[in-house]
Amino acid sequence: MKYSDSIDVLINKQSLGIMPGLVRILNLLEIMGNPQNKIKIIHIAGTNGKGTVAATIADILMDNGYKTGLFTSPWVVDYREQIQINNHFIPEKKLAFYIEEYKDNDCSEFEFLTAIMYKYFADEKVDYAVIECGLGGLEDATNVEKQNISVITSISFDHTNFLGNTIEEIALQKAGIIKENCTCVLYPNPDCEYVFENECKRKNARLVKVHISDESSFSEKNVSTAAETLNELGINADVHLSHIPGRQEFINGILFDGGHNVGAARALVDNTCIRNEVALIGMMADKDVDSYLAIVAPQCKFIITTQPDNPRSLPADKLKTIAEKYCSDVVAIENPIEALDFAMEQGLSLVCGSFFLIREIRKEFV
Repeated sequence: MKYSDSIDVLINKQSLGIMPGLVRILNLLEIMGNPQNKIKIIHIAGTNGKGTVAATIADILMDNGYKTGLFTSPWVVDYREQIQINNHFIPEKKLAFYIEEYKDNDCSEFEFLTAIMYKYFADEKVDYAVIECGLGGLEDATNVEKQNISVITSISFDHTNFLGNTIEEIALQKAGIIKENCTCVLYPNPDCEYVFENECKRKNARLVKVHISDESSFSEKNVSTAAETLNELGINADVHLSHIPGRQEFINGILFDGGHNVGAARALVDNTCIRNEVALIGMMADKDVDSYLAIVAPQCKFIITTQPDNPRSLPADKLKTIAEKYCSDVVAIENPIEALDFAMEQGLSLVCGSFFLIREIRKEFV
């Protein structure tokens, strides 16, 4: 099977949508020989920061001589970037081979990709696999291993239709990755810390809390979370956060950030000190658009709203109506590339609101 054809097989499974539950992927992993139980796993859940923390831990493990697998999502540059070993994307031929070998299953796209990731990492005999949850934790497709080091990053509201409408309900879903008799490293989450304390007691797991000043920034807390996790592995390192595409990334003086929830909005404003921006914004309709814009839009002097190429995206004119509540100068241009051209003429400085938008726009700059 050609690589392009194999990717079509995966993409076609998007029609199944998000399918919580583990029965399908466990059946497929059984066929594969349960590779998830043959590797050491650092499993990371949280609402914000988990991708950056995962990449940071993986990079330092590599620096210390370990063969390290990294699984993150969503992709921005290349579909294969979601599955990496030592910063090398899974080869096209290898990915196509796995898809051809196991294509006759009823898994969703993410479930299939996750199973392939575990199989690839086990076949390549990685020393560690750093795994970012896709959605939640308890019923996320990644949550299939018997033991791990569980890492919990910042918890806030997102995916409430799947995870719950209270911070406690969301935290309980994230806590689902904690395994019996294992270790959980916890980012400061004062509003729901007790949820993780209770889950660790219930599973006889050791809870390691990250102790850092409440006044510390989002980035500083992520650094401390990564450092504490590495300490658990016997690595005492000078930790600096790794940079991954589309997450508070500067290219040619333009800031790209695919975060889409309240926590991401606060981190964007606090960490990068955005002020008086010319912003190109696109968002998915199933996000808390108003709450996100209430934080980001007041920091903008001019906003161009657009509609990313995704069936879940919010039409540009509807996004404009919401943005106008918080910024006096907003225009809507539906096509993202046309919107980009116009935004560049106005002095574009920020592209944000969705990884789908970042994926479309970023390639015009690199």
